[in-house]
Amino acid sequence: MSQDKKNLLIIEDDPGLQKQLRWSFDAYEVLVARDRESALTLVRRHEPAVITMDLGLPPDPDGASEGLATLEQILELAPDTKLIVLTGNQDHGNALKAIDMGAYDFHQKPFDPEMLGLVVERAFYLHALQQENRRLLQTQAPSLVSGIVTRDPGLIKVCRSVEKVAPSDATVILLGESGTGKEILARTLHQSSARQGKRFMAINCAAIPESLLESELFGYEKGAYTGAAKQTLGKIELADEGTFFLDEVGDLPMPLQAKLLRFLQERVIERIGGRREIPVDVRIVCATHQNLKKLIEEGRFREDLYYRLSEIVITIPPLRERAGDAALLAHHFKNKFSVQERRSSLNFTQEALSAIENHSWPGNVREMENCIKRAVIMADGPLITAEDLGLQASTASAEPINLRQIRDKAECDALMKALARVDGNVVKAAELLGVSRPTIYDLMNRHGLK
Repeated sequence: MSQDKKNLLIIEDDPGLQKQLRWSFDAYEVLVARDRESALTLVRRHEPAVITMDLGLPPDPDGASEGLATLEQILELAPDTKLIVLTGNQDHGNALKAIDMGAYDFHQKPFDPEMLGLVVERAFYLHALQQENRRLLQTQAPSLVSGIVTRDPGLIKVCRSVEKVAPSDATVILLGESGTGKEILARTLHQSSARQGKRFMAINCAAIPESLLESELFGYEKGAYTGAAKQTLGKIELADEGTFFLDEVGDLPMPLQAKLLRFLQERVIERIGGRREIPVDVRIVCATHQNLKKLIEEGRFREDLYYRLSEIVITIPPLRERAGDAALLAHHFKNKFSVQERRSSLNFTQEALSAIENHSWPGNVREMENCIKRAVIMADGPLITAEDLGLQASTASAEPINLRQIRDKAECDALMKALARVDGNVVKAAELLGVSRPTIYDLMNRHGLK
């Protein structure tokens, strides 16, 4: 096949129409299928960007059941494919049903070659734009931390700090609300360090009863207590030469705080019931959503332990403080779950995007992920509405600052929100903001946005 021509798949069982369509689209590399099986084979092999299809396919040439079933399977295989349905004058209802299932457009037969050619050309153009947009988002992602999706300068700065700290052995404490991605950053610290080939062990202090937590951390010897039938290593010892992640360290009981402090000072542990000190070479990373300084004032957390743990302190901003990230993450999770749930061509209504941007997201990214997954599953048709999301709008107040700072901040926030709302498409962002595309690029350069 020619490497210069774009692949156009025609699904049509009538030989005369096949010939006519071939002749009309001689500028493309035309592939022809006459039934569902051959169509799916060509889609898998050639991945055409655009497809024209007749809904009346064998074994139901006079109905639309086979054509609609074929359309559904094609969009499951290739959700980004632009599928144009060719229908008769009396088949308007099935054409609308095809659009509702995710078809790009429909065109009536007998077709006007020139008009259909324009529809096909625009479909190719739109597909190319979407693919280029996806490539740009992947290659120009501002954060090198896997699993973090953001354009917010504050979180980008956090990611840069993680990248700088990762190669060292410094003890790090990650502060942030639940659902902000503390464990993702902890794993990044491990994966970007010289310990990446060794174990990453994690334990949640709030999820394990106090009576069991000591044995989970430090292990025990055989016969140490009733039921201790064999020697068992603790999580700290199992993480030897690797990284140990202590999540929700603010919930660590006071007696264990003293034992953890001794380990941090001496780098040796004693198993419960043991008499031998065991040296352990492990990097400690901690996280909590609590205010540790307040816990120290209340006598619930040891000050000397805090200073041992806080060689490096990294504070993760909540989602509500990340300008533009709510809509950006919504698109990210929508694309992710659309593939998982085989829901092609899903998009948000403007009301849904406004609800996403105005919601305070107390559960942060974890709440956002669950909300979008539920909406993808429950949405009727190709659009996700505010009702599908189940959100209530809230208002946020802006704090007054210097006039120039207000203008720059408002400009930067508006630009990030516009780019997030249109999923990174610069042309659409320019239309949304009422400026030219060069102006958008100038603003992006001025505010350091990619």
